Amino acid sequence: MLGFFKRKKKEKVPEHEPGHGKSSYYNLQVREVVKETPDTITIYFDLPDGGISYIPGQFFTLIMDLGGNEIRRAYSLCTCPETDPYPGVTVKRMEGGLMSNHLNDHLKAGDSIKVMEPIGNFTVTVDKELKRHLVLFGGGSGITPLMSIAKSVLHGEKDSQVSLVYGNRDIESIIFKEEIESLEKKYPDNFQVRHVLEKGPENWSGAQGYLTKELIEGYLKEFPDFGAKSTSYYMCGPEGLMNVVTESLEVLGIDHHSVFKESFTTSAVRNEPSAEDGTDVSREVTVIFDDEEFKFVVEPGKTILETALDLDIDLPFSCQSGLCTACRGKCLSGSVKMDETEGLSEEELEEGYVLTCVGHPASDDVKIEIG
Repeated sequence: MLGFFKRKKKEKVPEHEPGHGKSSYYNLQVREVVKETPDTITIYFDLPDGGISYIPGQFFTLIMDLGGNEIRRAYSLCTCPETDPYPGVTVKRMEGGLMSNHLNDHLKAGDSIKVMEPIGNFTVTVDKELKRHLVLFGGGSGITPLMSIAKSVLHGEKDSQVSLVYGNRDIESIIFKEEIESLEKKYPDNFQVRHVLEKGPENWSGAQGYLTKELIEGYLKEFPDFGAKSTSYYMCGPEGLMNVVTESLEVLGIDHHSVFKESFTTSAVRNEPSAEDGTDVSREVTVIFDDEEFKFVVEPGKTILETALDLDIDLPFSCQSGLCTACRGKCLSGSVKMDETEGLSEEELEEGYVLTCVGHPASDDVKIEIG
């Protein structure tokens, strides 16, 4: 799960077909619900007419009416588009989580769910000519997009190597345990796994405790050396794990352009309106979306997306925490101050892309194009 936003339910019929650069929706029927661990399920969907195209590592946004409110949650796809006939997302029960608990407790085959078309930048492009090494670091349900990436690269790049370091509480909480073991047997020369358990069983021979810099350095020495230019590092999991991996790779001198992250939560705090950054006054913004132009005033402390939704301007969004990029747009003029930039790459920031869900106008001439 990447994040959520809750507001009063407002129905809208999609005005365009999926796959044309605009935010589109499907009503997907649940084909199967698989129990992965005591608190985690994988939901497989039947394909709609025309199918669904997605890239390994992307996510679906599930939209449901719960208690009279429209709830959105983003869940990463765990499937490989080339080998898995049906797309699937994995949902781990979260304490107090409205949708995660509802799905784990009540979802069944035959149910229908409104789903936003797959998006996300934590991805790989599979190329059979490549010979490279992907080192994956996952924790808990952070394995979900990594599983999609691993299966896709192993299937499509016979000369590439995938190494997975996966941390969990105990052996019962290892998501995709049997599937990971099956991949090890199927690709013995291309796939290797290191499990780290906080508490292992009596016969456990792997690492115990938390993932540390020492463990990471040791694993990287054990893994095949494809050279710096042919090695990439992908991480997804709890903030603590992400910090340890990031710091370890920095200490080892790994180029940050070779490191890719997917955050499931954000610690960002909404910034107070400030005269220094120009967000302390009301400002009119212009947003172009779906070939329409919208002008509205954003008050201090409000985000651009928040204001648009209050005005019933149905802009695309999912997490509303600056992580998923569903609300991404290009700032054509003016200045936008963002509370969080984790979801955007350095290149996107340089090109002027902004996230409306955490964006505040900092000048009077802000114009953003979404899509």
